[in-house]
Amino acid sequence: MKSKALVVMAAVAAMITGTAVAAETFRNTITGDDLKVPESSNPEGRDTAAVKHFLESGVNLYTEVKACLPKGEEVYLTSCSGCHGHVGEGKVGPGLADNYWTYPKNKTDKGLFETIYGGAQGMMGPHSDLTLDELLKLMAWIRHIYSGDVADADWLTEEQKKTFKPYKPEEHASADGSAKAADGDECKVSAN
Repeated sequence: MKSKALVVMAAVAAMITGTAVAAETFRNTITGDDLKVPESSNPEGRDTAAVKHFLESGVNLYTEVKACLPKGEEVYLTSCSGCHGHVGEGKVGPGLADNYWTYPKNKTDKGLFETIYGGAQGMMGPHSDLTLDELLKLMAWIRHIYSGDVADADWLTEEQKKTFKPYKPEEHASADGSAKAADGDECKVSAN
């Protein structure tokens, strides 16, 4: 009874302060420690429908939303490409575009988030410096550059699997090499 009262009090406090309450518990990939998301995250970018949905469900609504990919690519090129390659081919860090995952939990959105947010073994430090919204767009980009068999893409819905095409850099780049969104497209999703 006491724990239920604490949960209700936390939910009420979150509504009053406008912060998101995570229904999911996110754990460090290596240690298993609670990452204390969203309390430990950057206050910016916590209030989007996609973030709120993700914190409750562990599912990224930005996956395969074309208008969200340019920002995801921008974050990837700034934060990840030095180790993982410009299109996830792998360098110092493992490849991200194929169907092999160093940490099998990364086949889920929640698992990939935990590895990025909390860091991993070797030289990969935590990327908790990014906003939660940026992290979800980054994850959408990583999912987008996947070049393996769609049957192995556990993060895609059955509907998304029907239209998914493996990534080919030459088909998705603009003149400057970055992802292109259709004119006027805005990166929006509904958590409903």
